[in-house]
Amino acid sequence: MTLSFYEHTFADTPTLGGGATPTGTYSNLDHVWQAAEPFMRTRMNDVHLPMTVMYAEFILDTEPDADPEVTRVAALMHDVGWSRVDGDKILTEGFRSDNFLTSDIRVEHEKHGCDIAREILPGCGYDDAFITSITDIIDGHDTRKQHHSLEDAIMRDSDRLWRFHPTGLGFSAEWFGQTPQWVLGDLTGRVMGEMITPTGRAMAEAELNSSMRILRLDIL
Repeated sequence: MTLSFYEHTFADTPTLGGGATPTGTYSNLDHVWQAAEPFMRTRMNDVHLPMTVMYAEFILDTEPDADPEVTRVAALMHDVGWSRVDGDKILTEGFRSDNFLTSDIRVEHEKHGCDIAREILPGCGYDDAFITSITDIIDGHDTRKQHHSLEDAIMRDSDRLWRFHPTGLGFSAEWFGQTPQWVLGDLTGRVMGEMITPTGRAMAEAELNSSMRILRLDIL
């Protein structure tokens, strides 16, 4: 298989895969991580969610109009609802069904995620208005096609970005029951076109250029 590489690389785009760190100064969210930890042990969310938050911070570095607290807490919380769904259906319906992106199990995980946010965020010091801004992003983040705020757009890009990194690409192959090359086709044919922010798109290109080389996707 002949690989086609993208314009952006780690040389011009700071991102996780290239060893960079976000440059902004962001609030400490340890209290939220600790409150949410019991809900992060499903579907590798204890790996996915920290990566999502860091990707969000990279994008926030270039989006001064976004609310960083809303964006980062939404990124941290967006998939905790997987902890309350039927585990036997996560793969069969959530990844391997014909309508996996709008499947009932994905709707359920969004609703449960909103419930968990309402349960734990008051104890983290957040008021009702802030919590509603979080649940507005969690609700529909997989099943709703359109974003409704800049913070929503950044969270969506951050959620997708880990798939371009070797870690997320590998887990995706396992969950979809496919080869890494198949995942590459999904990334280039569908997911790349769903990236919203300019920084998110550039990071996706840089991460995927690296992953194609590291994982030998020309062969595997």
